[in-house]
Amino acid sequence: MGLVVQKYGGSSVADAEGIKRVAKRIVEAKKNGNDVVVVVSAMGDTTDELIDLAEQVSPMPAGRELDMLLTAGERISMALLAMAIKNLGHKAQSFTGSQAGVITDSVHNKARIIDVTPGRIRTALDEGNIAIVAGFQGVSQDKKDITTLGRGGSDTTAVALAAALDAEVCEIYTDVDGVFTADPRVVKKAKKIDWISFEDMLELAASGSKVLLHRCVEYARRYNIPIHVRSSFSGLQGTWVSSEPIEQGDKQVEQAIISGVAHDTSEAKITVVGVPDKPGEAASIFRTIADAEINIDMVVQNVSAASTGLTDISFTLPKAEGRKAIDALEKNRSGIGFDSLRYDDQIGKISLVGAGMKTNPGVTADFFTALSDAGVNIELISTSEIRISVVTRKDDVAEAVRAVHTAFGLDSESDEAVVYGGTGR
Repeated sequence: MGLVVQKYGGSSVADAEGIKRVAKRIVEAKKNGNDVVVVVSAMGDTTDELIDLAEQVSPMPAGRELDMLLTAGERISMALLAMAIKNLGHKAQSFTGSQAGVITDSVHNKARIIDVTPGRIRTALDEGNIAIVAGFQGVSQDKKDITTLGRGGSDTTAVALAAALDAEVCEIYTDVDGVFTADPRVVKKAKKIDWISFEDMLELAASGSKVLLHRCVEYARRYNIPIHVRSSFSGLQGTWVSSEPIEQGDKQVEQAIISGVAHDTSEAKITVVGVPDKPGEAASIFRTIADAEINIDMVVQNVSAASTGLTDISFTLPKAEGRKAIDALEKNRSGIGFDSLRYDDQIGKISLVGAGMKTNPGVTADFFTALSDAGVNIELISTSEIRISVVTRKDDVAEAVRAVHTAFGLDSESDEAVVYGGTGR
């Protein structure tokens, strides 16, 4: 008997029929001889609706109280799912994140998991129960406050529980059949990937791929937990994410030269204009940003003007953190010594990811040629050994993704990717 952790997203449990369908799949896994732990997200757009409600009541809701509110969504779906399983004649117990032993730091709205102590989960499994755990939440180690893990936190909850319970696999169920070479909502001819390495998946996730959260993949790599990304709406094999290639039937699945094209339109760009070109200035800028607890992505510094000795530094960050970053920089303006700030939230990022680009000359040239042929102008460029990212206008993103996807031969010849549910909100 093995132990399987399954995670179901909001689109999979969006309504009563969805919950009953998911319950049948869980029971089937139990009948196959597995111990089953299930992590569940809030139903459909519940989290967004709760955030909207909070903002109607208060334009700046306190982090602690917002966490208390948002965790209600997962508690609703976990209880309903446990009821549906019991209705099928099987034992089930539901647990909040804190009851499941998910211990976090004390940062509200984007807490990080410190430890998982799943004693109550093990007891429930030993008693023959299917354990249903509310994703996206935990309890702070110091103050014992309820915390949330940020967007996509249920994926991280599932992998963390899989590691703590020494599970054989963590199955992430979503509204598509696996990880695709591009977002199937944008590229209809995107192809499903049979296997992808942790490294390539980390780059795709960090570059905007919405199938898996970056922290989830990072956690899985650290504890070497294989992830199987599947659709809860079909019985098809999905995408395996692991450290080594897997075997399917009598053939071994190998890593492709290019794994896929990711895009992200949730970022903004800040340009710090007129920065003295001397040691320590960039450090002052990014220390200010770090002290405001803001993560940045791409950074570009222009060559300084010989006549003035001043330069411009641009960086990208989440749109949601834009106002906080501007306020922090303005507060420290005299200390840094810049002239002005420019803010632009109408940008998009396109990334080409693939371990094979390290040993295949011409990938960079082909990437920029594809963008040029599509009439897409580039504003920022960032690279790693297995990724090339550019920033362009938000309105150009969809066309750019399709152009690059086609240029690298990633288009499917026949079957179009299917998106079974979800609003994409």
